[in-house]
Amino acid sequence: MGPLNALLDRGYHALERGWERWIETGGYGVSLIAVFLGALLLVELQRFGLLPEPLATVIPESRFFAINAAFTAFLVLEVIGLAFGMVDSVANTAGKQLEIFSLILLRKSFTELQEFDTPIEWTTLEGPVAHILSDAFGALLIFGIVGWYYSMQRHRPIVRSEQERVEFIQAKKGVAFLLLAGIAAIGVYGAWSLAAEGEVVSFFNAVFTLFIFTDVLIVLVSLKYNPDYRILFRNSGFAVSTVMIRLALAGPPFLNAALGVAAALFAVGVTWVYNTFGPEMEASPEMSGKGEPTGRDGPSDGDPTRGESPRGELPRGESPGQDP
Repeated sequence: MGPLNALLDRGYHALERGWERWIETGGYGVSLIAVFLGALLLVELQRFGLLPEPLATVIPESRFFAINAAFTAFLVLEVIGLAFGMVDSVANTAGKQLEIFSLILLRKSFTELQEFDTPIEWTTLEGPVAHILSDAFGALLIFGIVGWYYSMQRHRPIVRSEQERVEFIQAKKGVAFLLLAGIAAIGVYGAWSLAAEGEVVSFFNAVFTLFIFTDVLIVLVSLKYNPDYRILFRNSGFAVSTVMIRLALAGPPFLNAALGVAAALFAVGVTWVYNTFGPEMEASPEMSGKGEPTGRDGPSDGDPTRGESPRGELPRGESPGQDP
């Protein structure tokens, strides 16, 4: 391991250990409670006209804002956990992106309510009810499809030697490090825009755009260790699913939920084709590159020395990194 890789490895594990320790000591839940109660306090101060500028221009008077703020904080933490989980499994990372989008749809339901005061009157809800139902049932469908997706996973190693396994892990840690840096940069820019100019930056739109590039980078990195057509198509298909989620984030009501469901079904379709026809393709020399070890005892693309993290991993009953 070269000095640069050693530095990257130490930096990544330091961040991961800090993240896991923060979760284990209750920081995850406490921070969300603090955001929720803090947002409620800000709303009450706004209702009494006690907030200074520029806060007074961005804090609404609806108490539903507190729910939206807590959901947003939760989603930000889930995005950070996804970055750490990327090292373990590419397929589970794709599933995690779908999970996050389903929660974004649920958050949109509360965002619709944020425009109204309490107590809620039916005459003010006639229009938004259809949007709320669309987002809620879209999230429910994605929730079910994601469970189906995880049940279909057949985690198999893609590398042929221990040395390649270690190198692949290091490469994915580098991508995860870049992703974490990008998420931090988006968050800092969003906070600066809100504080200095009163403009709200669409954090999740920017993050899912970043996911597209990191997904493609993972596809290219995997080609170094196994240029097999099946693996290339499978991982590229997951990247296309991310593109569809990004389009859904920009879509209007009804279409956003439909695109999210389509993205989840597409990921299921890619997995089904890979599992069903992969063995036949492997037997054909025209379809394979370096070849893929199919036994579960061979080297995998994960790091068996890493313990499972409470939130950073994407646990589905598999040991880390058994998935291409």
